[in-house]
Amino acid sequence: MIDIESIKKEYEDILNQLSDPELISDFEKFEELSKRKSSLEKTMEKIKELETIRNRIEENKVIISANESPDLASLAETEIAQFQEKEKSLEKDIENLSKVAETPSGPQAAIIEIRAGTGGQEAALFAGDLFKMYSKYAQVKGWKQKVLDSRPSELSGLKEIIFELKGSDVFSKMKHEGGVHRVQRIPATEKNGRIHTSTASVAVLPKPKKAEIKIRPEDLKVDTYHSSGPGGQYVNKRMTAVRITYLPTGMVVASQSERNMLQNKENALSILEARILEEKLKEEETKMSGKRKTQIGGAKRAEKIRTYNFPQDRITDHRVKKSWHNLEKILDGNLEEITSSIQNSN
Repeated sequence: MIDIESIKKEYEDILNQLSDPELISDFEKFEELSKRKSSLEKTMEKIKELETIRNRIEENKVIISANESPDLASLAETEIAQFQEKEKSLEKDIENLSKVAETPSGPQAAIIEIRAGTGGQEAALFAGDLFKMYSKYAQVKGWKQKVLDSRPSELSGLKEIIFELKGSDVFSKMKHEGGVHRVQRIPATEKNGRIHTSTASVAVLPKPKKAEIKIRPEDLKVDTYHSSGPGGQYVNKRMTAVRITYLPTGMVVASQSERNMLQNKENALSILEARILEEKLKEEETKMSGKRKTQIGGAKRAEKIRTYNFPQDRITDHRVKKSWHNLEKILDGNLEEITSSIQNSN
């Protein structure tokens, strides 16, 4: 049974909170309330329509009970039957909209880590291809991207890159990309035309909201060092790169993507917060009685999820046992068909 009064009360409460001029200083709460208001507005429209229908039913019942005209009573009975059908339909609509409104959309920002795996320089080139694919996909989706740290390789590949994506449904779309990606192709450095198999691993971490992860300054050891590029060349002679050690666990993160030390420190802290949240989620998952979650997990990082076969122009996702052709187009950011297919299978 739908509790319409509770829905109306929640909507009124949200309107009252949003009218508070002091709320603007708490942007995160303002954003959360605004999203909830938007999700409830469609439900409120259906509720108003339902209340109108119910009033019409009651009006027709009064006509019938008055016994003034058999013709009017007959017409009223016909209208009641029609309105009752509409009433059932609206009740179902409100129930479905309420379920959607209650379903959390998930984090609106994610931190993606791509690391070259087996395969040497070819693995680093493949890691670079994955980064370009996600970057172009982010452009298609209208997400904002920010590189937090990167370690380029000698042949314009990437040994490692960590970046943030921010926008609507980022985590729900990207979380299934976590795992080991395998490529089969003839490397640019291969002289005998042999097909090589290389790998790169992807980790997708939800970015914590402010105050979700609390880190005490005394739990941090912050070091600065020279930023370096491929082959160890100095790309910036000033000590701008930042390395942070989280003393309670020994976890180490770093950032050297910016020329500003404070910005690198902020980037490193973003990575640290995401990794601490990941550990927290894994602990919670372990405590759940054997129930396997489809989000972050240690096994997720090591699980082979997808093969990019260049000779056959085919990408295969091993979880859904499905393949797609036109590999170059997909690597150019046309990833929606694959992400939607995997989302729908879960």
